[in-house]
This record gives sequence, C-alpha cells and structure tokens, in this order.
Amino acid sequence: MKLIKVNGEEKETVSMFVSEFLEELSIDPRPVAIELNREILPKKDYKTTILNDGDQLEIVWFVSGG
Repeated sequence: MKLIKVNGEEKETVSMFVSEFLEELSIDPRPVAIELNREILPKKDYKTTILNDGDQLEIVWFVSGG
C-alpha cells in the first residue's frame, strides 16, 4: 500500500502506474492533466510512470463552455 497526496488530500493506493490509479478513481484520462511532483506528466507516460510512496499528484479537469 502506498500513501500519496492527490489535490492536497492523502490517499492510499495499491496502483502501480498513474493510469491504474486513474482507473481506481474512475477518472477518464482524456479530459485531465496531471502534475506529478510539480512536473507536468505527458499523457503518453500515464501507463509507464510508477507511483511511489509520498508522491504528490495534482489532477486538473478541462472544462469547456461559453
């Protein structure tokens, strides 16, 4: 079990990769941007980036409107 911080809140996860964590939270990766430890994470890296204990994620949703 890993303890990570997501949008300022501590969460426990067993997910190994960012993509798995998004699935765990039922988040569609298409309309979001992720910052991992203060660095923007390219979408192409979601499936290969390993989450470590103590990581900090910021998940931002894109919203359109007019």
